[in-house]
Amino acid sequence: MNAAPTVSARPPVLRRLGPPLAALAAATAPTLYLAVVDPNAPGHYPACPFLTATGWWCPGCGGLRCVHALTHGDFSGALHDNAPAVLLFVVLAVLWARWVWAAVTGGPVPRLALGARRWALIGLLFLVFTVVRNLPVGAGLAPPLI
Repeated sequence: MNAAPTVSARPPVLRRLGPPLAALAAATAPTLYLAVVDPNAPGHYPACPFLTATGWWCPGCGGLRCVHALTHGDFSGALHDNAPAVLLFVVLAVLWARWVWAAVTGGPVPRLALGARRWALIGLLFLVFTVVRNLPVGAGLAPPLI
């Protein structure tokens, strides 16, 4: 009688690496575009609708310039354009690295579980950032006008 082949309980490492590598590819394509097409030059990207409607910088204003600066190694310029975006990119890089490690080792995929209080705190921090960067005292947090 032939013994049935054993079936592995978890997929092979290359299959487990598929989702994090696909996420990396999905993030790399627009990042490369931003590295080449300078958002500081007028006419390449649409204006922020919030900025157009209110005259205020939104929390995302300067995000494209921030990515462009990071792709050119200008860390201080990236912080000036949008400091929370730089922090977000660091957090996303750490989460992605943990995801890759889990795929390589076969461990559980790490989850980002934030409770309602933490989400409210994050929202409050973005609100404070938005207000401060639009005040004269926080002008250094606003990206330059094009």
